[in-house]
Parts: sequence; C-alpha cells; structure tokens
Amino acid sequence: MRDSRYFDWSEIRAYLPLVAWSLPALLLLAVIYTSVYTVQAESQWVVLRFGRYIKTVEPGLRFKLPLGIDSVEIVPVRRQLKQEFGFGTPGATNPTQVSDEQREERNIVTGDLNAATVEWVVQYRIEEPRQYLFKVRDPGQTLRDLSESVMRTVVGDRTVDEVITIGRQEIEVAALAR
Repeated sequence: MRDSRYFDWSEIRAYLPLVAWSLPALLLLAVIYTSVYTVQAESQWVVLRFGRYIKTVEPGLRFKLPLGIDSVEIVPVRRQLKQEFGFGTPGATNPTQVSDEQREERNIVTGDLNAATVEWVVQYRIEEPRQYLFKVRDPGQTLRDLSESVMRTVVGDRTVDEVITIGRQEIEVAALAR
C-alpha cells in the first residue's frame, strides 16, 4: 500500500523530456512572434529601442529585436486624414477626428456680435513621422485646437452676412493663409 504522505517521482520522470523540449520551443516561438512584423502599404513605422528613436521603416516584412526591446509606432503617411468641426461622421477611426464638444465648437461669434453656426473640415497628411511623434506632445489635439482658434479668429473678423453668404470663399482662403 502507498503512503499518501510521500510524492511518487517515478510518474513525473516520464514527462521530463517533454518539459525539457517544450520550454525552449515556447521561448523560441515567443522570440519569433515578437521580432517579425509587417508594415502596411499606407503607413511607415517608427522603431523605438527602449522608447528611443532608432529608425523609420517603409512598408513590407520587417524584423526587430524581440521581447519588448524594440517597439514600433504606426504613422499613416500615405493617407489623407481629416478632422471634423461642428459635426461628426459616425464610426470614425481617428480618435481626434471628432470632438465631444461639437455643439460648442460650431457656435462662433462674428465681428458684428452675432452668433453663426459654422461647420468645417481640416484635411491633412503626415510627412515626417519622427516629428509627428516626438516634436509635439499630442499632435492630433494640437492641430484640432489650432484649427479651431484660426477659424474663430477669421470668422470673428467678418460680419454674419459675410459668413453665411458671399464671404465663405474669402474665409476659406483666409483660414488657409494663417
């Protein structure tokens, strides 16, 4: 009869070769899985080593140092991005495309102290991924705040009649010039 106080190692010894081979195999799979990545056609990826910029890579199959040594940031450089002001398209994938304050941002006071409802779209394209990620704290929100400020300044210099009728083209040109 077996004493239940003692552990029988003979049953475990049969599984030791399996464990000895499976741990390195799992580690090798983890290394391979974390070192291979694919850069999509419309993007460039910025490679960071421990959070410091290393390089910018073009689309295709790429390799990096595994297990979190290198990380990558996706920057869509070949897509035209947009931000909507005063309204919002449902299902937007860009978190800064639509604001939670749509009603407040579309109400603008004109130069003759009337209120006008102004909706507009800013379209942009990222040309320098490194500068986009590291030279501005929150580039999407910064562009959003800057665009709203410019539009309020331009509309604030016009009368309400200009804003809703003939001055719309002039406002667009003036906003682009700033």
